Order: sequence, then structure tokens, then C-alpha cells
Amino acid sequence: MKKTLLIALLLVSFGTYAQNAKDKQAILNLLEKQRNDWNKGDVEAFMQGYVKSDSLLFVGKSGPTYGWQKTLDNYKKGYPDKSAMGFLVFGIKKVDFLNPDLAFVLGSWNVKREKDELKGYFTLLIRKINGEWKVVADHSS
Repeated sequence: MKKTLLIALLLVSFGTYAQNAKDKQAILNLLEKQRNDWNKGDVEAFMQGYVKSDSLLFVGKSGPTYGWQKTLDNYKKGYPDKSAMGFLVFGIKKVDFLNPDLAFVLGSWNVKREKDELKGYFTLLIRKINGEWKVVADHSS
């Protein structure tokens, strides 16, 4: 009996690990797609990584913003063209699963432009919605 229980627990643990590895890779792929879209100068494609909802929360230097459209509008105002967007690099520090459909991501960002360089850190809450991982909260500083 003990041996059967131990084997069952090991199989469940391995299944959870395998799922986390698959989901972690999906999250990293999402962030890489966003980075590539940014570097192409396509802020609208970049925004597809965010949940398209009024509940999206973005916190930046100006404070909190709610809503996908308002966040897109703010990005377009702050980065009106490809030269203003520069070249983006992410440094992912950690991806932790809070539950099977919710992950916390900590990372750094760096934007190199012709005349200057911007950098900071971000924390993201990313939720699996209808089988797709989407950013539901972003705090970038």
C-alpha cells in the first residue's frame, strides 16, 4: 500500500513539473514574441500579449492605468514611432506559478535608442485564459 501511494505521489509530482515546464516555456515564448514585435516597431502586435479587457492593470511611473485600450494609447503616446521604441531586451529573473493558471514573472527591461538608453524592472501577473497565457497586470518601472 505504501509503495503504491509513493508511486502515485511521484507520478502526480512529475505531471505537475512537466505541466509547469510546458507552461513556463509558453510564457517565455509570449514574452519573446512581445520583444520581437516591439523591436519591429509594432506596438499593436506587442499589446496582443495583454488581456484585451478593461480589467488589465498597467502600473508605470505615472501610476495605475486600467484597460487594454488606455494602455495601448499610453504606449503610442510615449513611443510614437520605431526610433522612439528603440531596441528592447528582456532579462527574465524568475517565473513562479501561483496556481496552474496564474504566474508571477520578474524581469528587467532595457531599451537602447540612438541618443539614449532606458532601463528598469517589471513584475507581471500572467493568467492562462482559454488556453492562452495573457498579461493581466504589469508593473514596470
